Amino acid sequence: MPLHPTWDDIAIRLILTMIAGGVIGFNRSAQGHNAGFRTTILVGLAAAVAMIQANVLLSVGGRLPGSFGSMDVLRLPLGILTGVGFIGGGTILKRGSLVTGVTTAATLWVMTAIGLCFGGGQMGLGVTATVLSLVTLWALKWLDVRIPRERFGTLVIESDIEKPVGADLVRSVASLGFRAALQQQSKGDTAQHNRLAFEISWKRPETAGPPLDLLDYVNGRYPVISFTLISDPRH
Repeated sequence: MPLHPTWDDIAIRLILTMIAGGVIGFNRSAQGHNAGFRTTILVGLAAAVAMIQANVLLSVGGRLPGSFGSMDVLRLPLGILTGVGFIGGGTILKRGSLVTGVTTAATLWVMTAIGLCFGGGQMGLGVTATVLSLVTLWALKWLDVRIPRERFGTLVIESDIEKPVGADLVRSVASLGFRAALQQQSKGDTAQHNRLAFEISWKRPETAGPPLDLLDYVNGRYPVISFTLISDPRH
């Protein structure tokens, strides 16, 4: 960092921070996330201004460039990073076993680091971090949604009380690549029917969508009461 940053230097740092925050925040807004365009810019600006302030304070008290090692110039930026941790925590939501907002929280965190880079005059590092962040959010998402993942759901069917179907359903859905485990059995709407709840698991990429082939197959043999997609029940 220069010992005496000029206003032109400060303006360049702030403008680059806003550009980086804008292009990264656009990705979040385009995907419908609350912490989007303006939030990302503001987080980056806060980090940049904090780092600029630390840069300005380097020259206070007659300090020379050779004495930088004896000055704790990162105390203020580290405080900003801690504060952003609380903001990021607020974007993470947990609904039952489903957790959302983790990527948005990570985006705010990396935007803070980018703002610190630009605010400290590390233009090359800030630009590199911005490009890598955009590659991660845009380009790597194409790969991410195509990675096969373990998925889970709860299937509830109704069957005749005189015709047990548990073992038969487990075997039949296995031929489609699904695993079924009986979780609960209760009385149906009438005394002649049982209601069976199965935990269904399968491994497919996000691009495959919901398991409509499973529902069509099961519904052709047993009345399907409900099917609910859930996250990993083991966590």
